[in-house]
This record gives sequence, structure tokens and C-alpha cells, in this order.
Amino acid sequence: MRRMGLTGGIASGKSTVAAMLRELGFPVLEADLVSHGLMEPGQAAHDEILREFGADLADAGGRIDRGKLATVVFGDPAKLAKLNRILHPRVEEATFRQFAEWAKDGVRDAAFVEAALLVEAGFVKNLDGLVVAFCRPGQQLERLLARGMSETEARRRIEAQMPVEEKLRYATERIDCSGTIDETRAQVKALAERLRMK
Repeated sequence: MRRMGLTGGIASGKSTVAAMLRELGFPVLEADLVSHGLMEPGQAAHDEILREFGADLADAGGRIDRGKLATVVFGDPAKLAKLNRILHPRVEEATFRQFAEWAKDGVRDAAFVEAALLVEAGFVKNLDGLVVAFCRPGQQLERLLARGMSETEARRRIEAQMPVEEKLRYATERIDCSGTIDETRAQVKALAERLRMK
């Protein structure tokens, strides 16, 4: 079983590609959901995040308000790096545990982990391949504005990530999400065929 990564900048089409891969029968682990789970009360990263960023991030039930946390870290690269140091090793560990389970359950061809920061976190060195979903930079901004984000916040989120040209250097496969959904789907189907032939 090939352990594949799927990445791309915010609003670049990564989640759309992940959904298409699932439709084609490939298991896809969403790293964001893993990290959200790790922040739950009683879980590995919960107390460490509150110690590092302040107990006022927790609600009455002890759950971390991810919106408040995002406001704190996305405005400060040092704080974002600190949060990533807490979460990334734990997310990677959980990811490879899931890959091992899928392999044991008989998944052949390939399984994927979807995450915005696979390259930045260094996960990529332990994967068998990396699919990078991308679109034109102007489209990222348009898509974030359409989701209701302010232009300032959207630009800040885009700038907090590695530029797409740099990410593409790590790609073993590329999916251009600048066109129509059908054009994206055709590329994902072609990728699926290549993975099933290997």
C-alpha cells in the first residue's frame, strides 16, 4: 500500500480532490480532524496548548475554542510555529497508525493523508508520494472571500502558508484545480488509474 500525501494551499481545491479520491474508493485521513481530536479535553495536546497560549482559550466545558486559538496564532508566526510543534508530531504518529491499520485491513493500491502543512511539518519525507492540489493565487482569495472571510484575514491565512510554487517542487503528482469541477475530476481519475497500475 502506497502511503500518499495530499496537500495544497488554503482554498486551492485540496478538500475537493480528497472527496473525489474517497468516491473512487481510496481511504483519506483528514489531518485537521486528527488535530482537532488531539485538542479535546483529556487528549494529548489539550493541556499543553492551554499552558502555552492561555487558559482563557477554553470554554466552560474545558474545550479549546479553535476560533480564538486561530486568532492568536495566525497573527504571529512564532506562536503558529509553537502550536505546530505541539501538534505535528502527534498528528504524524496518529496518521501512520491509521496507515498501518488500513494496510492490515487489506487496503492495497494507496491511502492518503490530507493536510495543508505536509511539507512544512516534514511528513513528506516519510510518505511514498505527494499530490499537490493548486489553483491560481487570485482564485484562492476569491474562494476565501466567498466563504465569508474578510480580505485581511484571507490574505493573512494565504501568506502564513508556503507559496504554492515551492510546494509544487515536492509533488510527485499535481492536480490543477483552476478549471471546472469536471476538469479536476478527470485529473483525479487519471491519478487513480496510475496508482492502481503500480
